[in-house]
Amino acid sequence: MIITLEQKKKLKRPFNLENYGTFRKNFSWSKAKKEVSWFKKGHLNAGFNSLDKNVLNGKANKKALIWQSDLGKREVYTFKDLYQKSNQAANFLIKEGLKPTDKVFFFLPRTPLLYYSFLAVVRAGGVAGTLFPAFNTQALLERLQNSQAKIVITSKELRPRLLKIKSQLPQLKKIIVQEEMEEALKKESTAFQCFLTKALDPAFMLYTSATGHTPVCGIVIPHQAILQQHLSAKWVLDLKENDLYWCTSDPGWVTGVVYQIMSPWSLGITQAVFEGRFSAQKWLSFLKKEKITVWYTAPTALRLIQQEINPNEADFPHLRHICSVGEALDPATLDWTLKSFGAPAHDTWWQTETGAMMITNFPVLPIKPGSMGKPLPGVEAAIVDDQGKELEPKQEGHLVFKPDWPAKMTQVWGNSKRYQIYFKKGWYFSGDKAYQDEEGYFFFLGRADEIIKTSGERISPVEVEASLMTHKNVVEAAVIGKPDKIRGQIIKAFLILKKPIKNQEKFFEEIKRHVKDKLAGHAYPREIVIVKKLPKNQSGKILRRTLR
Repeated sequence: MIITLEQKKKLKRPFNLENYGTFRKNFSWSKAKKEVSWFKKGHLNAGFNSLDKNVLNGKANKKALIWQSDLGKREVYTFKDLYQKSNQAANFLIKEGLKPTDKVFFFLPRTPLLYYSFLAVVRAGGVAGTLFPAFNTQALLERLQNSQAKIVITSKELRPRLLKIKSQLPQLKKIIVQEEMEEALKKESTAFQCFLTKALDPAFMLYTSATGHTPVCGIVIPHQAILQQHLSAKWVLDLKENDLYWCTSDPGWVTGVVYQIMSPWSLGITQAVFEGRFSAQKWLSFLKKEKITVWYTAPTALRLIQQEINPNEADFPHLRHICSVGEALDPATLDWTLKSFGAPAHDTWWQTETGAMMITNFPVLPIKPGSMGKPLPGVEAAIVDDQGKELEPKQEGHLVFKPDWPAKMTQVWGNSKRYQIYFKKGWYFSGDKAYQDEEGYFFFLGRADEIIKTSGERISPVEVEASLMTHKNVVEAAVIGKPDKIRGQIIKAFLILKKPIKNQEKFFEEIKRHVKDKLAGHAYPREIVIVKKLPKNQSGKILRRTLR
């Protein structure tokens, strides 16, 4: 089944089915630079593009953010509101010691302060970063040690986790509590001049489990990434002047930064944010109540919502466009979204390392169920063998890209060797296996390594294993991703114990709790098996392939 153009609403767009190829052929990033605002030649600040230019271009009084707490509290901010609060935050942080290129990390739930203060750091020439609120001490320590962050902004509830590890973080000068910062900002000036950053200066830094075997990698994204982020939001999310947009990703991950903080506001779009954790009924209510028109979410969320809604009873007249990210979108869920919402979900493929969308299902092109879609204009993708030789259609191989797109990471922080691993034979190797059909559509097959994707989140088995082995009764641990209809994958752990246990059920719950406390609330094994030995190769490496 192919979802045709006739099933999509006709809207004015820069290219369509007939001229997509011509548009790609004639496109160049250098010509596209006029899409973003430069201070002067060579100077570009991504934060200026996401905030200042809206105030300067007559959108000061337009709604920028509609925020709702889990308990139903609702706040509305115009671009002028965010601009002034961001200015106050920038002035405050500079007084607290922030200097250009300093790293400031946010360990917060989705509160308004996170959004305008993140932009304040970028606009002040600092490097902003985010930490997922579910992270516990082990995950926090790894990331803050590696990044050498100077300031962390957190909440009263989350601060105790940071205090437990503060003595191991000599570079961390300040832990600022949100509630105290909000009070202090009232005394700050609402005037601030953006720092003159250059296109390749670092704008933000996010951690990923990466495509290798290191637990975490700090991926640095430059200011010039805003160009690709802006255009991909325009072309793929199809954001328009009167849209009300909702991206459900947490800013602790790259989607929540790029397509919730940076690119929608670079287009001057009004967006909605729901602070609470996932709830099918609350999300559906939010969609309907706020009259969301464009929705960017994860296939896992769609599958979970599917259990709560009858397609014949769905009524979302305002919702016109849906995109998904985080894992492969299965054909059944694609079909269900069309029946339930009157709009098909458009799968998008990209990574933290790429900084923006790379292969997508464009709203102007037919959707082939199971396909990642086609490359963004300005992005050259291919399927190659181990030697970097391009393969014929339908042949399985490595998904690679010519390393010349503007949103590409500039470094893996403190690990140049890891950075170089991505690039060989003239290509950027994504670490994914895929194939391309005769019409240029790409199809994802799976990871070339062992990174686990559960509920749209990437988790390193190395991190989970390390956490498991801190338990007093665990000698050795191996972790794999097990296919799951709802979550894509679940974490399954194989354990070798020091001594036998009497109550297996109680012990398994203890193990799960242990990983949640040490690592993160979403990174625990949902299935556990006790074994006497683990399969290994001659060098002692665990064969996770055999376990799978």
